[in-house]
Amino acid sequence: MKLSAMIAAACLFAGLASAQESFPSRPIKVVVPVPAGSSADLLARIYARGLEKKWGQPVVVDNRVGASHNIGADVAFKSPPDGYTIMTAPPPSLAINQYLFPKLPYDPTGFVPITVIAEVPNVLIVRPGLGVNDMKSLIALAKSKPGQLTYGSTGVGSTLHLSVEAFKAQAGVDLLHVPYIGVPPLVTEMLAGRVDMTIVNLVDVYTYVKDGSLKALGVGTDRPWSELPGVPTIASELPGYYATAWFAAAAPPKTPPEIVAKLADAIREVLSDETGRELVKNVHAAPVLNTPEEAAAFIRKDSERWREVIRANNIKAE
Repeated sequence: MKLSAMIAAACLFAGLASAQESFPSRPIKVVVPVPAGSSADLLARIYARGLEKKWGQPVVVDNRVGASHNIGADVAFKSPPDGYTIMTAPPPSLAINQYLFPKLPYDPTGFVPITVIAEVPNVLIVRPGLGVNDMKSLIALAKSKPGQLTYGSTGVGSTLHLSVEAFKAQAGVDLLHVPYIGVPPLVTEMLAGRVDMTIVNLVDVYTYVKDGSLKALGVGTDRPWSELPGVPTIASELPGYYATAWFAAAAPPKTPPEIVAKLADAIREVLSDETGRELVKNVHAAPVLNTPEEAAAFIRKDSERWREVIRANNIKAE
């Protein structure tokens, strides 16, 4: 190698090392591909505040909504791989959409996982007037009225839709799908008695379940959830059933491992102290906070599980 080339290479490596050591030296943007107020958005804002205090740099949450999470994911994916733009998202952007859409503007598997921040159970709920008190009676009612009971979701391919499709397949029932543009209108319709059931993220219905406006029949985790005493797992009736929502932070492709590790360590730190734990608990989530390597394995496993649900039920994005 010529001396000039060696000097240029040395300067490049020195510059990269210096940038990584000084990271962050300017504001960080967290792209969230879902609306403000959603679970992913709330968790992003919790750790953003913590990182601001830790690093003394602004951390701005940028909600880029639309196209089944694909708009925000595309923005994050095509951002410079320097750690100054990352994404916090639920499963579709990272683990589901590649099986639903024939073509995406980004590659979900190309993201560099930072950490899975938290998990929240999906909960099987029914309108109180439906007249069922447990999963067994719900399944019996659905079998007696094939195609007549309605279930709501936030659209084809959403985790709500896939969770009910998995339930249908295991229970051997036929339900009528009614998609909505978001959880609030779905919940409004259930409260009005116009939709019979759904499987939805706990944070979105916790208040209504606690006050009795909606009835929880089962949780999608592999163990009962402490905030829903007396509510069994769906797997207690349908062995092997599992459906949770998780929220992960990820970086654009080719983000240096040193920066990914620094981000992961910092997010785990700010969400593991007493204040962070309490804030996460307030959104009814259970912290995961794994390493980048563990996060990659976690996302890959969940992606494979949803892929089988999608293929078995021939689900395609609309």
